[in-house]
Amino acid sequence: MRVQTRAAELSGGGVLVPTMGALHQGHVSLIQLARQCAPGPVVVSVFVNPTQFNERSDFDRYPRNLDRDASVAQGAGADIVFAPGVDEVYPPESPVPVPMLPDVATRPGLEDAGRPGHFAGVCQVVSRLFDLCRPTHAVFGEKDWQQLQVVRAMVASQHRDVTIVPHPIVREPDGLAMSSRNALLSPEARRQALVLRRALLEAAQASTPEAGEAVMRRILDRPGVETQYAVVRDAEALEQWQPGRPGRALVCARVGGVRLLDNDAWSPSLGR
Repeated sequence: MRVQTRAAELSGGGVLVPTMGALHQGHVSLIQLARQCAPGPVVVSVFVNPTQFNERSDFDRYPRNLDRDASVAQGAGADIVFAPGVDEVYPPESPVPVPMLPDVATRPGLEDAGRPGHFAGVCQVVSRLFDLCRPTHAVFGEKDWQQLQVVRAMVASQHRDVTIVPHPIVREPDGLAMSSRNALLSPEARRQALVLRRALLEAAQASTPEAGEAVMRRILDRPGVETQYAVVRDAEALEQWQPGRPGRALVCARVGGVRLLDNDAWSPSLGR
């Protein structure tokens, strides 16, 4: 396996697994899926993208350890770790345009409400990584559900020949969605964070989106948990759910000051 910092060293093709580093078992699963997707090299990008952070403090404290990430990626089956510097991704002499945002990026009451500009940064860096790495496939986890829909829509609007491959959420044994941010949780906050999964499980028993949202808000309403949103939406468009359409329950909360996301498939329960 090779660690490369310059796009000129990449041959193109293969499967890209975009990450911001701090690799965990969830990323390992993404890399393992990438191995099965298509012929060609599996490239794991490690780049903490400054344009998608709303708060400098979040960017500064995001965990970074390239040596460890390279070891984890190699053990999972990656062929190349692409770890570019900021000037490689955003060359000062050639400003990188921000792609037009898909409508799904700005749905009311979701990520854009608390993180304005976040998806502009995501689209900018993902589009740029596609240009640099030239993959045929790219693997994204379902934990960042809205991001997955945004990337899918962006790829379609840009007419890119890149297949987006989703991977289901990977969870800890107690149900917490794996995230690089989990390492920032205190032991007490780590225990409190389990309410996100509990809220989703309870929402699955609701017969209407409104009932599902109400039960999620009730469960999340406790000391140490600051709910940012708890909604049931159309799974693809992230607009109001309509009968007969796939649904998705999505939650976001700050627990002990750490912003956490989770989601799950939703359909109306006939039991209530």
